[in-house]
Amino acid sequence: MVLKQMKSSFLVSLIILMLVCSCKQKNLHVVKFEIEVSNLPENKSVYITGNHEKLGSWNPKAVKLDQSGQDRFEKEFVFEKGDELEFKFTLGTWSEEALDDQAKPRENQLLNVQKDTSIQISILQWKSDTIQYTEGQVTGKVVYHKQLEWKGLASRDIVVWLPPNYEKEKNRKYSVLYMQDGQNCFDPKTSSFGVDWQIDESCTDLIGRNTIEPLIVVGIYNTPNRSKEYVPGLDGDRYMELLTKKIKPFIDSNYRTYGDREHTAVGGSSAGGTISFMLLWEYPEIFSKAICMSPAFKIEDIDYVKVVRGDEDCKRDIRIYIDNGGIGLEKRLQTGIDEMLVELQKKGYVLDRDLFWQLDTTAQHNEKAWAKRMPQALKILFAAP
Repeated sequence: MVLKQMKSSFLVSLIILMLVCSCKQKNLHVVKFEIEVSNLPENKSVYITGNHEKLGSWNPKAVKLDQSGQDRFEKEFVFEKGDELEFKFTLGTWSEEALDDQAKPRENQLLNVQKDTSIQISILQWKSDTIQYTEGQVTGKVVYHKQLEWKGLASRDIVVWLPPNYEKEKNRKYSVLYMQDGQNCFDPKTSSFGVDWQIDESCTDLIGRNTIEPLIVVGIYNTPNRSKEYVPGLDGDRYMELLTKKIKPFIDSNYRTYGDREHTAVGGSSAGGTISFMLLWEYPEIFSKAICMSPAFKIEDIDYVKVVRGDEDCKRDIRIYIDNGGIGLEKRLQTGIDEMLVELQKKGYVLDRDLFWQLDTTAQHNEKAWAKRMPQALKILFAAP
């Protein structure tokens, strides 16, 4: 019996040694997460979620940590050297994510994998429906329209933000900005990560100071199929049809909009920035400008730079705002953004005239960073006459 245990122990040690050697040969490294928790609700488990597929690709319930003690959870992963990781922790949903010591959702935590690493984190409290966030609540009036449908796509809600004095100035018409990831635009309580873009506050301030023209902002909610709807492909084509053939006509019929291309814009971030550029590029008869924050122009199996490069049509009468940060995923997006800027300038677009680019090397890939840059984008594309 003792001999069998010794053999078993030896085999386990040998396998671990072989894995370690294999990792070193392939330039791989082990990253171990060790989480100590407090105030964990009964019968709850802790999950890690992040930008890497091994971390669930931001699915809050894809990767469950192993419980190693009464208040301890842990898990090991193997990543390639140089992988840029961003991650958070949840109890399985975004409505129950980990909070910081100020009782606010934690910033994305970052790790550039360079060696075997052990990360120890203490989490004292979790977001719940009982927590009320006073910062960044909806400013102004919003109207919700539920369950809009389109063939081949999941139904979704839209939220319409109306500018100040919309109900008083009955004869006035307005430009419209159509935003992707609509639940993240105005209200932290509906935002996927507990932080909103604060577009309502930015617009209210800029309109009040006569810096930008009054406009309507339409937030189009995403769905669990976001990763396919916001990039080139069949679902991306269907989503563009939903916006151009269903949502825009609905808005023009129910609100006082100009309706023409000159007064119609589209915007979004990350893959939402990609589909916003696609909408502008493929439907220039409908849209005249786009806000593309941290767009994924060329990454993994996405390459919209190639599409633009191969387009032989004449230069379109459009204005494009592009920006990005410099930390984590933002670094991986930089190559595609650089190449897109080159291709657009080859086609005749001029920086600071009809093509605008902003870079914040200190910014991460999140709503807080996009909210900070949103006023600048609005001032460029919606400047008051």
